[in-house]
Amino acid sequence: MSDIRTILLVMAMHDEAKSIIESIGLKLQKKHNSKLPTETFSGKYNDKQIWLQLNGKCPRFGVDNIGTDASVLNVYTGIENHNPDLILNAGTAGGFARANAKVGDIYLSYPYVYHHDRRINIPGFTEYGIGKYTCYPCLDITKKLGVKAGVVSTGNSLDHTPLDLEIIEQYNGEVKEMEAAAIAWVANIFGIPFLAIKAITDIVDGSETTEDEFLKNLNYASKVLGEKTIELIEVL
Repeated sequence: MSDIRTILLVMAMHDEAKSIIESIGLKLQKKHNSKLPTETFSGKYNDKQIWLQLNGKCPRFGVDNIGTDASVLNVYTGIENHNPDLILNAGTAGGFARANAKVGDIYLSYPYVYHHDRRINIPGFTEYGIGKYTCYPCLDITKKLGVKAGVVSTGNSLDHTPLDLEIIEQYNGEVKEMEAAAIAWVANIFGIPFLAIKAITDIVDGSETTEDEFLKNLNYASKVLGEKTIELIEVL
């Protein structure tokens, strides 16, 4: 793993990234393009150069740019500007009671990430829509960190339809979120290893509404996410 010297850490929400920025002492950098919402923080941690890029705020609605569109733009600019050895996507996500997930659990993406809401029922395009992008091998790392490994499923809605759940189960999804597969698609194009680390804020197949449980647990899950992301960087 010694060949990883530069890590591009791609994140959607500032609240998720705050503890990482503060703990490592990352500094806000000048924008490469003033028209783009992406925010870049930089610093050294141990022997690694860390570039943390946030999707930034939507100028029209004033909220974090979550979802696949902003994430593709974010990771593309990060690759072009920083030439990373590894792309790491950190964020919060939903887990499943059927997979024994609990709020605060940490997952590393393995063996792949995919889309559950890109349904294109035309030969060849069906597989394209799902994606299934291979992740950086991490089973040994999960043991070192005491975290879980699982398939990460990406969609652009916080809630879900019955068909979403059907597809998630079909592809053995254990984590539901809104960015990873889009970022992995770009990483795959450039031939750069990809890994996601996700902290569980809500239980998708639980009794609480997703939005209420997410908001209630965001600060806690983000704190755990920050701690384990730093530990992950230490062992990469």
